[in-house]
Amino acid sequence: MQVWPGQMYPLGATYDGAGTNFAVFSEAATRIELCLLHDDGSETAVELRESDAFVRHAYLPGVMPGQRYGFRAHGPYEPERGHRCNSAKLLLDPYARAMSGVIDWDEAVYGYHFGRPEVRNDLDSAPHTMASVVVNPYFDWGDDRPPRTAYHETVLYEAHVKGLTMRHPELPDELRGTYAALAHPAIIDHLAKLGVTALELMPVHQFVQDHRLVDAGLSNYWGYNTIGFFAPHNAYASWGDRGQQVLEFKTAVRALHQAGIEVILDVVYNHTAEGSHLGPTLSFRGLDNASYYRLSEDRQYYMDTTGTGNSLLMRSPHVLQLVMDSLRYWVQEMHVDGFRFDLAATLARQFHEVDRLSSFFDLVHQDPVVSQVKLIAEPWDVGEGGYQVGNFPPLWTEWNGKYRDTVRDLWRGEPRTLAEFGSRLAGSSDLYQEDGRRPLASVNFVTCHDGFTLRDLVSYNDKHNEDNGEDNRDGERFNRSWNCGVEGPTDDPSVRRLRARQMRNFLATLMLSQGVPMLSQGDEFGRSQRGNNNAYCQDNELSWVRWPERASAAGGDHGSGAGDDAVEADGADGADGAADAPDAGGADGAAERDEERELLEFVRRMVWLRRDHPVFRRRRFFQGHPMEGAHDELSDIAWFTAAGAEMGPRDWQSVHAKSLAVFLNGSSISEPGPRGEPIADDSFLLMFNAHDQEKEFTVPEHLGRQWQVVVDTDRPRAATDGAGAKVKAGDRLMLIGRSLLVLQRPA
Repeated sequence: MQVWPGQMYPLGATYDGAGTNFAVFSEAATRIELCLLHDDGSETAVELRESDAFVRHAYLPGVMPGQRYGFRAHGPYEPERGHRCNSAKLLLDPYARAMSGVIDWDEAVYGYHFGRPEVRNDLDSAPHTMASVVVNPYFDWGDDRPPRTAYHETVLYEAHVKGLTMRHPELPDELRGTYAALAHPAIIDHLAKLGVTALELMPVHQFVQDHRLVDAGLSNYWGYNTIGFFAPHNAYASWGDRGQQVLEFKTAVRALHQAGIEVILDVVYNHTAEGSHLGPTLSFRGLDNASYYRLSEDRQYYMDTTGTGNSLLMRSPHVLQLVMDSLRYWVQEMHVDGFRFDLAATLARQFHEVDRLSSFFDLVHQDPVVSQVKLIAEPWDVGEGGYQVGNFPPLWTEWNGKYRDTVRDLWRGEPRTLAEFGSRLAGSSDLYQEDGRRPLASVNFVTCHDGFTLRDLVSYNDKHNEDNGEDNRDGERFNRSWNCGVEGPTDDPSVRRLRARQMRNFLATLMLSQGVPMLSQGDEFGRSQRGNNNAYCQDNELSWVRWPERASAAGGDHGSGAGDDAVEADGADGADGAADAPDAGGADGAAERDEERELLEFVRRMVWLRRDHPVFRRRRFFQGHPMEGAHDELSDIAWFTAAGAEMGPRDWQSVHAKSLAVFLNGSSISEPGPRGEPIADDSFLLMFNAHDQEKEFTVPEHLGRQWQVVVDTDRPRAATDGAGAKVKAGDRLMLIGRSLLVLQRPA
């Protein structure tokens, strides 16, 4: 075999059409072997003799895509000093573009012997671990272009590749649960009709099934256990893991882009799947443990701000290079449109405290590629001072956990919630205005993958995680949920009507709030996980979206009521029964499917109401006074009591205040359009009654004479099919307990 010197960059395995360049970093290793793996179980070892700046490299002519390989690092095994090199362990390439196989959790993949962690383990791990794969970088993108949807026009949809597609009735069996399924017209059509502009995918970086979960007959379904930051997860490929997963992922991105849908990845750069000092030796640990991980004073142990056993060392130039190279790769080579950073506070821990001026943020902000895509932070971790909502720097948007908590509290009837609810509804200026950010820095959500689904939020007071095998100890205990009087499924029609109305209240509030709304997969149908609020290990029908029959066909033109034949229209009460888990009792199956489709239609109309009206997606914060040059003297936003009087300090702070009306002035939008033109819209009056009893609301006299009901969470069909009631200034409207009404006044 010919071995040429090759180049130190790019790191990883780079195929150029004639051969492959291999390059890997390790400061700790004294010698590194590249091992080419053969299908008969044998391997060919090539020592990487060339070294520049601790990067070993070589070029091998004739090595083609599909070739499996790994590294063996010779060097010190001194855990007390932070070194864990062991040439018996076949190591994955940190820069591998694809990975093949699975880990069988034999003792050989560990650096020590079970029950004797102080004794070095020299068993060969190659037969029991995964392999890196050389991939072909060439792909016909055609005329693919990033949609570049502006934040104020963005509607996020958080989904899991397998969970979203596994049970769709229109997908062929061989495509379900794969990247190819995301490209199927049935999935894309559903997202497009729903009004989604960006698909936020839960982790698709190559991850590992935890040893503990495998032994328990469970799996790491969510995927927050990354081992390959450049490789698409191989189990989501429908036709092979020797590089086919890369082509399949690219094909899905191309198809979604053609439909105008962006692809955002949930990425986990805060830790790796190698876990604590008792974890396996798979890649980083064996190559250069001290360069990749935050170590404690006693260097055989790890500092952990993620709850997973380790944290990456974010002040290491090699870790920072790895992260930035990975981000650029997914943008430039895989054409993704942005990232949601899991436990992003850990990325800001250059030393111990969370620091918004850390090197990571500096690198992102100056990078000409990464700084131009959507950057979304999960602004917390489990370390000291880890809750950082509102504290990330400009360019960043954040999952607004305070929005989630406040909206949940309002609708379940918590006291002293109104003032904060007003702030969250108006874009959370208290969190984002002082550092120059806009309302669009707030990613608003009521539910996400972590916690109750929307249906469970209104059906359970307590978590029910018994299936996870931890005696219900895992998962958040304080969910801000309310079961509407009965724990779990019920046939009581009054409870079912209330639950259906509560789900519509949450979804309508989300779409009427300033900021960027995010839906969680299946909430548009009201899916249930039977009270499990931590389904990370449930790769089964509990977590997979159960699609209603004809789900992708129901609904068409968002403004005309097309698709109503798929739903039983019944005026005031036809949708009120949409409440209980399809597989957990309740009404008969046909009725439940009708209820699911009814909720889907309501969600579609709310999304399109927001997309059609710029007054709900302001790019600047409200001023609270009339806009200069406006043709009326009304403020851009105004707050009223149910009686129609302007809210005063006492009204906001009253313990029992649970109702208000909000005026949004479509004639007082301060930001211009893309060509500098003024933006004008209809005006809206939002009426919120979070009391458990009905409440009379008065339409204020001076806001306009004629209004029309366009949203009524108690009577969704009557309000959204174009036949909403006409309302005049001064009219008194009776809102049932826990309901929301929206009035529209033409510009």
